[in-house]
Amino acid sequence: MPDDVIDRGVFAELQAAAGAEFVAELIGTFLEEAPGLLVELRSAAAQGDADRYRRAAHSLKANAQTFGATSLGALARDLEHTPLSADQTQIGSTLAALDAQYAAAAATLTTLKG
Repeated sequence: MPDDVIDRGVFAELQAAAGAEFVAELIGTFLEEAPGLLVELRSAAAQGDADRYRRAAHSLKANAQTFGATSLGALARDLEHTPLSADQTQIGSTLAALDAQYAAAAATLTTLKG
């Protein structure tokens, strides 16, 4: 499990501000909701629904950044700002990278959750 998946400084600040128990609850919610956001991204892209696509990418970005999942957040931000009219190969590649980064972040957050 790479240490750079979650910025430990950001995560520690979140725990200090909100408390470890509450952060564990937030992680649980994130782990429940994020897979749906990933599905929503793909579905919206396939249907050409730019608003739904941007909203799902934005939500995933914001949630990832809360925990210090900076790489995951950056990929979601890239998708949020990439129009659906862009090269579909590029979007598909970024979505694949997003899936992999989510899997890594989810594994690390599960461990940090305790």
